[in-house]
Amino acid sequence: MNYLAHIFLSGSVRKRQLGNYIGDAVKGKGYENYPKDIADGILFHRAIDYYTDNHPVVREMVVKLRPDFGRYSAILLDIYFDYFLASRFHLYSDKSLTFYTKNFYITLVLNYRYLPARMKSFMWHFILTDRLGKYAKPEGIRQSLEIMVKYRNLDISVDNAMVYLSEHEDELFNQFMLFFTDLRLFCRDYITKA
Repeated sequence: MNYLAHIFLSGSVRKRQLGNYIGDAVKGKGYENYPKDIADGILFHRAIDYYTDNHPVVREMVVKLRPDFGRYSAILLDIYFDYFLASRFHLYSDKSLTFYTKNFYITLVLNYRYLPARMKSFMWHFILTDRLGKYAKPEGIRQSLEIMVKYRNLDISVDNAMVYLSEHEDELFNQFMLFFTDLRLFCRDYITKA
């Protein structure tokens, strides 16, 4: 899952949302250097990633994407899944996507001191370009992929990725719904037990 899904699945605790957001940037036992709720969010991020990587629907979809996108198939699927969450946010939340993302941006600003250095460097760009909100439109997905190609050396054709999404959107969304239902149940159980 990508940024929006990690944040959304964290529930309403802002610092757990923040920890889930920064999870990829905190390695090893680095979570021990954070306040409890943020540390819990970082560990939750890892649990979500593990669950996702081992879910049969995700594995099947990655295999389908692999002939066209190689080792970046799982990353691309994460982006597609955030698109489905954002573009159909009303199916999953009683709040609008705009309201939800603006509240998270406030969380980022209020907790700036806890952001890893590399995330501090792009925080204002992330907020001012409304990266989370942009996931709701194909053009926003294109922009996100272009940023990843440029700054993270993702070696895929953005045009091919967008064509694939357009041609397979219904199938991908149906698979997303199956997977996301399971993932939400997993996350509810995880939060309850934490």
